[in-house]
Amino acid sequence: MQFLSSLTLMTSPLMTSQTAALICLLATLVAYFSSKFLYRHYHYWWLSPIISTPASLMLLVVIFSVPLPTYFVYNHYLSALLAPATIAFALPIYRERKLIGRYPLTISIGVITGLLVGLLSSWLIEQFVYLPPELSRSLLVRSVSTPFAIEATSAFGGVPDLTATLVLITGVLGMLLCGPVFKLAKIKSPLAKGAALGGAAHGVGAAKAAEIGQEEGVVASLTMIFTGIAMVIGAPLFAYVLV
Repeated sequence: MQFLSSLTLMTSPLMTSQTAALICLLATLVAYFSSKFLYRHYHYWWLSPIISTPASLMLLVVIFSVPLPTYFVYNHYLSALLAPATIAFALPIYRERKLIGRYPLTISIGVITGLLVGLLSSWLIEQFVYLPPELSRSLLVRSVSTPFAIEATSAFGGVPDLTATLVLITGVLGMLLCGPVFKLAKIKSPLAKGAALGGAAHGVGAAKAAEIGQEEGVVASLTMIFTGIAMVIGAPLFAYVLV
């Protein structure tokens, strides 16, 4: 009840912007951990933190007319955690080095396919559908994980905030469509499922792969990491060819 009262106070003229910003930070953390708890217990797709947390926060911002600068006063520190998260990707590479040695071809094919299909499909969309330049350029890196996409999008002339949104949408679509696609294509191999999810749907796909099985989750995580690294390294060349 105290939390709800705090949200109500956000519309009061006596509420300072600093206090409102702190409440926004608290609301963000509560929304994330609550959705994570609920998804762990009930496994409905719409309870996934990647879906329910942004949805609930958008409702909060709209209903209480919270200015975005106020919302990000303290929440931008959460966004800043993307930088150390990128460095932390080195841990699973070291931990699963034996698996990389066992399946180098599978992971390599997943990385190359995910990278090229993501780039070329985005480029084709731009050719057949008119999009504003900022949107079309931000779209090109949508198939890699957010930390890598934000780093690479500058080479294409993309907008980091818009890029992050497109990455989120791509991941959610991959999570929702992977089941029907695997059935339609008769894909049963754990390695193939993991490589496909990691290469096409990045972090959300890796989380979905981990739900399917341990091997799928590990392969998806490694594919996601190497695809992101390849995107960052190759971004200047890809931009020269496609933009």
